[in-house]
Amino acid sequence: NLLSWSIDVDLQFLWNEAAYLHIQATKPDTLTVGHSDSPAALAAWIIEKWRSWSDCNGNLEAVYTKDELLTNVMIYWVNNAAGSAARFYYESFRGHLYDSGYQYNLYVTQPTAYLDFKAEVFHAAQQTTSYYLNLVHYKKVSSGGHFAAMERPEFLADDLYEFYVEVLAYYDNKHKQEL
Repeated sequence: NLLSWSIDVDLQFLWNEAAYLHIQATKPDTLTVGHSDSPAALAAWIIEKWRSWSDCNGNLEAVYTKDELLTNVMIYWVNNAAGSAARFYYESFRGHLYDSGYQYNLYVTQPTAYLDFKAEVFHAAQQTTSYYLNLVHYKKVSSGGHFAAMERPEFLADDLYEFYVEVLAYYDNKHKQEL
């Protein structure tokens, strides 16, 4: 079932960094009040995640400009989107998750890619992801983190193109097998 999905987890990381997940999954509205009322609280919440989840060794400005960080915070502030962002976790953990009689069908049939960046929050082994995903593209990446699109945009774009070519080949082979 969903709860038995094995993930290679650094327990120290979970102890230090997973509180965000718990509070957003259980008390998102409490958190939202502060984030909607105070731009400083919102900036502290968001930028702290960028610092912890990026491959920057604690030095954000080695990877991002202040303008990039502020732009990200402003997107949430101007749209008052902190609540909907936090509530996503709350809604995701409701429903069937606690229903022990529910039969999970987690296998994703569409061709899927998985990039395992060095500083990503969770790391899933290729064997594990293949069990749940029609995995046609898996790669361990020596640098980058959770915000890879900002940290390594060229690499990510090139890899997406590589995945696209693999998906085309996948469907071409599938079509030939059906003939």
